[in-house]
Amino acid sequence: MTTKVLRLNVNGEDTLVPVGPMATLQEVLRDKLELTSVKVGCAQGGCGSCSVLIDGELRLACLTPAEAADGCTVTTLEGLNESNSIVPIQQSFIENYAAQCGFCTPGMLVATKALLERNPKPSRDEIIEALSGNLCRCTGYLPIIKAVEDAAAALSGKQSA
Repeated sequence: MTTKVLRLNVNGEDTLVPVGPMATLQEVLRDKLELTSVKVGCAQGGCGSCSVLIDGELRLACLTPAEAADGCTVTTLEGLNESNSIVPIQQSFIENYAAQCGFCTPGMLVATKALLERNPKPSRDEIIEALSGNLCRCTGYLPIIKAVEDAAAALSGKQSA
């Protein structure tokens, strides 16, 4: 088996990672770099629990070949926590009881961060669309949608309804 060494910037840190030809970004992040917020849910792109940002774009790490991220900047929930850029979103999830078992939460938070970066004042429909790739079995989605609405309002300096 031929290995390749990838050059990645993960959560602000440059790193070299040897990978096999069939490795996914999810495997690299979890198994080699021990970034456990990148969950292993369905491993088929259907649940969103492995959501990360690649060069600022929301992507599913389980469907992304590791080699496709060579030379890219990858941000996981751990990186968003280190920069404190996700704190208002996390606070809103807590206040709205949007995190119950917590398995989907990292992917939901990363998806929310990606949404609010490109659209600071999303409509309810835009929130629903942005989170449509993330499954939650616990909340029924309403607390999550409300948490995103409140986070958007807090970040834009106005109160939500």
